[in-house]
Amino acid sequence: MGELILIRHGETEWSRNGRHTSYTDLPLTEFGETQARALVPLLADRHIGLSLVSPSVRARRTAELAGLTSPRIIPELREWDYGGYEGITTVDIHRTRPLWNLWTDGVEAGPTAHPGESPAQIGERADKVLAGVRATAEGLASDEDIVLVAHSHFLRVLTARYLDLPPAGGNLFQLATGAISRLGTEHGQPVITAWNLALPESLVREVRRER
Repeated sequence: MGELILIRHGETEWSRNGRHTSYTDLPLTEFGETQARALVPLLADRHIGLSLVSPSVRARRTAELAGLTSPRIIPELREWDYGGYEGITTVDIHRTRPLWNLWTDGVEAGPTAHPGESPAQIGERADKVLAGVRATAEGLASDEDIVLVAHSHFLRVLTARYLDLPPAGGNLFQLATGAISRLGTEHGQPVITAWNLALPESLVREVRRER
């Protein structure tokens, strides 16, 4: 295969406000939809052999607007389950836990259906996705990419595991809404070939005006 292309979904109301969003299935904002459409030229020259997408509405809509055809829904691409911190900002959490860090401390327990996940559990889920990607890659041409459309914290953990870092290594990789990143190899070693790419906001807004 070519490269592993990571796409974070476009803006939602909660991502705009910094609220932790995992299982709450929010739609894209108008700006988030424009961000997704602005991905089209960033993917235009790629040879995409397979697109995989999180089950969430925000990820599936991003894939659609980015021009990805017939993406396969993969439940393991869902966002980190924030448990009791769903819908809460880091600023609010720090009022009672000033030293709290998602990457090392995990989350408070949530409802039965969404108890929350630890960094280690997210790492295991990312490893499962990467194993599936590597198995699928054996059937692709050498220049065909695989695209994953998912969520910030999960994709950051996946990147850390791709680079053989612990799950907490995901804290090193900022990832904006509507951004593209690429993972590849150099001399047989895993590397980041591009990170957090997106059109400047002024050009994204120009895409909106042209519609």
